[in-house]
Amino acid sequence: MSLFKPDWDLPDNVKAFCTERKGGVSQAPFDGFNLATHVGDDIDRIEKNRQHLQQLAQLPNSPVWLNQQHTDIAIQLTSDLNLNTNTHQTPIADASWTQDKKQVCVVMTADCLPILVAAKDGSCVAAIHAGWKGLADGIITKTLNNMPVEPDAVTAWVGPAISQAEFEVGQDVYDVFCQNNIENEAFFIEKSREHRKYLADIAGIAQREMQVLGVSDVCLSGLCSYVEETRFYSYRRDKVTGRMASLIWIE
Repeated sequence: MSLFKPDWDLPDNVKAFCTERKGGVSQAPFDGFNLATHVGDDIDRIEKNRQHLQQLAQLPNSPVWLNQQHTDIAIQLTSDLNLNTNTHQTPIADASWTQDKKQVCVVMTADCLPILVAAKDGSCVAAIHAGWKGLADGIITKTLNNMPVEPDAVTAWVGPAISQAEFEVGQDVYDVFCQNNIENEAFFIEKSREHRKYLADIAGIAQREMQVLGVSDVCLSGLCSYVEETRFYSYRRDKVTGRMASLIWIE
């Protein structure tokens, strides 16, 4: 399989998928269904993978790929959005949302959190890329605040990402999350007091942030990109590697 549907209750008019590394034409170390143009893979192979994705998921339009730089920027996708696809010029952002039908929101990941969001009435959807930097800078809150629906009217799915057991971080990351919010301490396990190392649960931090905002329906996939080597890409594990895609749209 090259993609799967999230195990998540969605309105009938909303479609969502997440890709795996299986299938596709990319060669090692990007084997096989790499969808990212910025990792060093052959552009022609990436284009073939993207064409395969279009057909496999029966996408209504080409996804609007983002230039993800761990920002806190969320953009609105509309039918008149002007992007130069011939030169692969893409907007710098780490989340997109739309109210328009057939506009495909997509984020790419290889350990960071892919978060898909849908209004329960099917009127609005979003895709969020949240590594620890974007998470700390508020990309989730800023995306939800931009959407024209209240947080308690949306449902969210957190896709495959690095699990707490595999995500070792230093004192700097711990301090970013815990100095101003002591409740985040619950998402860190001290691994080495001497070296000030911790194991961080970024999915748990994201879930709590959404719940505090009022999103009561948050579904965690529980899938670990680091552990499932044959299924998912992992930057922490492999360094040079491809990227999965998480996509959502309104039919």
